[in-house]
Amino acid sequence: MTSRTTDLLLTAAAPAIWGSTYIVTTELLPADYPLTVALLRALPAGLLLLLIVRQLPERAWWGRILVLGALNFSILWAMLFLAAYRLPGGVAATITSVQPLFVVFLASFFLGSAVRALSVAAAVVGIGGVALLVLTPNAALDALGIAAAFAAAVSMAFGTVLSRRWQPPVSALAFTAWQLTAGGLLLLPVALWLEPPLPALSAANWIGFAWLGLVGAALTYIVWFRGVARLESSAIAPLTFLSPVTAVILGWALLGQSLSVLQVVGILVVITSIWLSQHAQRGVQPPALARPAAR
Repeated sequence: MTSRTTDLLLTAAAPAIWGSTYIVTTELLPADYPLTVALLRALPAGLLLLLIVRQLPERAWWGRILVLGALNFSILWAMLFLAAYRLPGGVAATITSVQPLFVVFLASFFLGSAVRALSVAAAVVGIGGVALLVLTPNAALDALGIAAAFAAAVSMAFGTVLSRRWQPPVSALAFTAWQLTAGGLLLLPVALWLEPPLPALSAANWIGFAWLGLVGAALTYIVWFRGVARLESSAIAPLTFLSPVTAVILGWALLGQSLSVLQVVGILVVITSIWLSQHAQRGVQPPALARPAAR
C-alpha cells in the first residue's frame, strides 16, 4: 500500500467518525443547546491535548490560530448544531455537502492549485449522492437553518484550505490542541451569554459529550490535520461526503431506520464521487508550502 493511499484511508476515518455526531446529539445530548454543545466538544478536548503537548504557539501564530480555531471549530460547530436543531438532518447534510466544491476554488486562490474539471464534477456528483442519501420529498425548510448550514459549509471550506496554507512547524497533535482551545475559548462568552445553563447531566449525556470531545474532536482532528498537511485540499475535502453515509448507516443499524433503494444508490454515488476526486489528483504534486518562521 502506497504512502498516499495510507494517508487517504487514515484521513477518511475522521469524517466517517464525524457521521456519528447526529445520532449522538439527538439520542444522548440535551436538546436546544447548540452553542454549549459546541463549546463542550471543543474546549475540554483542546485543554486535554494542551496538557499532553505542553507547548503554546509563538506570538506570531496567535492571530492565525484564532482564525483557524474560529473557522474549524467555533463557527463550524455552532452553525452545524444550529442547522441540526432547525432542519431535518437530510436538508442540513445536503446543504453542507457543497463544502468540497468551495474548496476546489478556494484552493486555487489561496494555494495556487489548478481548478480541474474532474474535481468540480466529482464535487457535484457527491452533492447529488448526498441528496439521494438523506433528502426526503417532504423535508421542511427553515430560513435560519438553511443560512446556518450554508455558513457551516463556507467556514469548513476556508478552514480546510487555510489549515494547509498556514502550517506551523509543530506536530499535528499540537496544531489540533491550539485550534481546539482557541475555538472553545471563542465560544465560551457567546454560549454563556446566549444560552441558559445546562440541566443536570445524565449518564447518557456524559457519554455523549465524552464521545464527541475525545473521539469526535481530539482524536479525529489530529488525523484530519495530519491529512491536511500531507494531501491536496481538493483531494481531502470530498472525504467529508463519508459523514452522511455513516449517519445513515448508523440510523439503520442502531435506530431501526429504513434504508431505501435510493439511499443505497446514493451511497454508491458518493463513493464514486470520492473515487473521481482522487483520480483527478493522480500524478499531481501538492503545491509547495512555505512554512513561516515561528518567530
